[in-house]
Amino acid sequence: MMCGITGTPGTGKSSAADELARRGYPVVRLIDTVRPYALGRDEGRDTLIIDEERWALEFTPVEGFVEGHLAHLLPCDRVVILRCRPDRLLGRLRSRGYGEEKCRENAEAEALDVILIETLEGIRSDRLLEIDATDLPPAGAADLIEGFFLGQVPPSHGGIDWTDYLMEGA
Repeated sequence: MMCGITGTPGTGKSSAADELARRGYPVVRLIDTVRPYALGRDEGRDTLIIDEERWALEFTPVEGFVEGHLAHLLPCDRVVILRCRPDRLLGRLRSRGYGEEKCRENAEAEALDVILIETLEGIRSDRLLEIDATDLPPAGAADLIEGFFLGQVPPSHGGIDWTDYLMEGA
């Protein structure tokens, strides 16, 4: 079974995946797989432009976890979306040295449920777990992800609402 770990940049995917790897689970980092599918670079957004369709079609499924903000585009058996309050996400992204425009774009994407909506376009809701990782340590997120992978944590989504973030500037 292949389980995707996805979410907006800065939500804790890599940290939770690191913990799962320490527990002995195979983890594929999507950043290690997308470079051959790069069409170029978007300098304004400081990101690679990926041929997502070709990449997803040619991706070889794995037994274990795939981690990255595009994991939900792959043919996963289950998907976990890590979420983070947009105001806290801004702080995390700024501490990484991201430009202000990129920070705001990601915080708004988080507030608008962009990853959740994209995920629901490709996977049944009974194969989806959405986790508020705002205050959850990596081991706690890994516990929930592992439980979902093993069928011990039930699927759940739709209980996270960050729209108040969008209204703050209105």
